[in-house]
Amino acid sequence: MEFRAAHRSELSDVEARSFTVAEREIVLCDVDGEIYALDGICTHEDLPLDGGEVDEGILECPWHGATYEVCSGRVRGLPATRPLQTFPTRVDDEGNVFVTIE
Repeated sequence: MEFRAAHRSELSDVEARSFTVAEREIVLCDVDGEIYALDGICTHEDLPLDGGEVDEGILECPWHGATYEVCSGRVRGLPATRPLQTFPTRVDDEGNVFVTIE
């Protein structure tokens, strides 16, 4: 199902922003104008990714420095070893960001 998660104006191009969507904690990341949605909890120690730095498509966990590819959720750097789940997004003409969660 598709859910409205945020408005584009609420997002940052330098850090992940956390939102609750369909009772799930997700983070939205703006990378070069593309909006990506990922599970909002780091797979290393189950801590929130809100506020994690995003640089050149890489999200860094603000707690222990694990890194993930924003577009795929793939682990790029330890201490995490498991990827983040990703979710499809869509932005409408008014700037509303929608996330599809099954």
